[in-house]
Amino acid sequence: MKQLFRYGDTKEFYKTVGKKDAATFNGVQVHPYYSTYALARDAEWTSRLFVLDMKEAEEEGIGTFVDIKHKSPAPIGSEVRFIATLKSVIHGEVICTITAKVGMRLIATIETGQKILTADELESLKRVAHSG
Repeated sequence: MKQLFRYGDTKEFYKTVGKKDAATFNGVQVHPYYSTYALARDAEWTSRLFVLDMKEAEEEGIGTFVDIKHKSPAPIGSEVRFIATLKSVIHGEVICTITAKVGMRLIATIETGQKILTADELESLKRVAHSG
């Protein structure tokens, strides 16, 4: 793993909320707003931007947690700006805090974790997952 960043460094991602991002259960749309699930997915992608730069060719990142506080709705068609801030890197786990905004309005605050593992470590996880 390459240690390229300092704590406090940021990465940004912009997402236009589409119909597929709306809250939908069993094929029925609940409302025409950004779902918490889609918001969490896109926040995790934003923090992965750090992982993509930090991992070596034989390494990969795997999510360890997403903690999301969904504060305000974002209707379909809104552009959401995600700003991930590197909080820490401990034993290969990259922790980021993320804000999601539409304009100046806060949509969510999020914290994510992604562990950078070697191919051998990932293979060990695969064996454990398939043995249970």
